[in-house]
Amino acid sequence: MTLPQVMIVEDEEPLQLVLRYNLEAEGYAVDSAMRGDEAEIKLQENLPDLLILDWMLPGLSGIELCRRLRSRPQSENLPIIMLTARGEETERIRGLATGADDYVVKPFSTPELMARVRAILRRSKPAVVSTMLKAGDIELDRTTHRVRRATREVHLGPTEFRLLEFLMQSPGRVFSREQLLDGVWGRDVYVDERTVDVHVGRLRKAINRGKAKDPIRTVRGAGYAFNDQFHIH
Repeated sequence: MTLPQVMIVEDEEPLQLVLRYNLEAEGYAVDSAMRGDEAEIKLQENLPDLLILDWMLPGLSGIELCRRLRSRPQSENLPIIMLTARGEETERIRGLATGADDYVVKPFSTPELMARVRAILRRSKPAVVSTMLKAGDIELDRTTHRVRRATREVHLGPTEFRLLEFLMQSPGRVFSREQLLDGVWGRDVYVDERTVDVHVGRLRKAINRGKAKDPIRTVRGAGYAFNDQFHIH
């Protein structure tokens, strides 16, 4: 299946890199631009499945770019999430009235933004977003928040569910504890790195029963990876 495409238009390079990393980790193909006029040219050549658009941009403001996109037949239905430091109610109303589908105020939780991306794509283009993750004999349903291993239902707490979902999105990829904290808990929440080990331990206990092979691989000095071949390490 073709990867769903997301374009980020954000002139703060560190934030753009964080968003790209998390979107790619979730299985999206990502393009980006740092200027509004640059983004307009790119969007005329190729429309993504969703646009993450900063309000304040050099060259052409995000609010003006949003207005122009909505005035063109080929992009009038393009899903747009507006990012802004403006949190006043009047500004939120202005952003939504211009045509944005959602409005996120900085600073924001990265996991929350990823959830909003999935929600908008499920509504606008359900064919491009998979609600079911499968690896080996494990199935994770993002819609019902249910997990099964073979014929057994696995009961997980909210954090363990998000952790398993995050790992299953990129089988074989090694994540450091810091990366797991950013991806699962969010950059704006302070959590000790040892907390990751505690939740990984709980997750392993829940999904591994009897002689079932452990799908979570511990990489000494690095972090954790989810191995969809379920080799024992």
